Amino acid sequence: MEFHKNKVIAHRGAWKANPHPQNSLASLQAAIDLGCEGSEFDVWMTADGVLVANHDADHEEMVVEESTYAQLLEKTLPNGEKIPTVEEYLKHGMKQSKTKLIFEIKPSGVSKAKGIELAEKSVAIVKELGAEKWVDYITFDYDIALKVISLDPNANVAYLSGDKSPQELKDDGFFGFDYNIKKVKENPHWIKEAQDLNMTVNVWTVNKEEDMKWLLDQEVDFITTDEPEKLFSLIK
Repeated sequence: MEFHKNKVIAHRGAWKANPHPQNSLASLQAAIDLGCEGSEFDVWMTADGVLVANHDADHEEMVVEESTYAQLLEKTLPNGEKIPTVEEYLKHGMKQSKTKLIFEIKPSGVSKAKGIELAEKSVAIVKELGAEKWVDYITFDYDIALKVISLDPNANVAYLSGDKSPQELKDDGFFGFDYNIKKVKENPHWIKEAQDLNMTVNVWTVNKEEDMKWLLDQEVDFITTDEPEKLFSLIK
């Protein structure tokens, strides 16, 4: 398998230039068609234990964690797609082997235990489908991240919250950090620290040209953006 190496991670798929619903199969396909190194998507668990790709805590005014999957299907995405299950999303992404699938496990709004259950189910479905080579995991919840690392020590797991140093992450088995651009600008030394530890650096959500240029100069590994087309034009 030869995944792209171009630093471009489409945030919730490529949905902005040619409008597609975020986290839809259409936006994933658009990111694949663009040739992005990765396409990020967000994962929640329904009240009846189905994993779905959706950014917000709610889908068309239904709270995902409090709704059954059947209830979520009552309302389609703006393009007529149904809300995708994680299984459907992964299977779609696995039809190709150029663009990685950046699997964000959302912290549960219900309970800590539900978040851990989601982590367990996430790793289980990735293993079941044989999707390990395609998937990198990210999360804001440190305990979810540690659970994923314990369930699959070979998994690439990066942390989003920005409150841990590269060394702390390295010690806990992370493969990198994935921090907000503001946080990285406040702590630019973290980039080199991570690189010296052979850890990856991803930065989100980077839509300004000057930020993209600065990060490219720092030779970060990945840049997560709503505007992958703009980042590609700068790289070229």
